[in-house]
Amino acid sequence: MANHQATKKDVRQAAKRREKNRYQGKTTRNAIRDLKAVTDKAAAAGKLPEVIAMIDKMAKNGIIHKNKASNLKSKLAIRVNKIA
Repeated sequence: MANHQATKKDVRQAAKRREKNRYQGKTTRNAIRDLKAVTDKAAAAGKLPEVIAMIDKMAKNGIIHKNKASNLKSKLAIRVNKIA
C-alpha cells in the first residue's frame, strides 16, 4: 500500500476515474445494443446521433481508441441504413 500522501491521493483519483470510465463504457455498450435491436428506420435514425455522440465522448476521454470509435460509428451507420 502507498505510504506518501500524494500516492494515496493518486490511488483515490484512479479509482474514481476507473468507476467513471466503466460506467461510461457500459452505458455506451448498452446504447449500441439497443440501437442494433431497433427495427424501425425512423427510430434508428433518431437514436443514431445520440449513440455517436456517446462514442465520440469515449474516444475524446481516452476510454477507447479513436480508430475503434470510427469503426463503431461506421458499422452502426451502415446497419441503420440497411434497415428496410
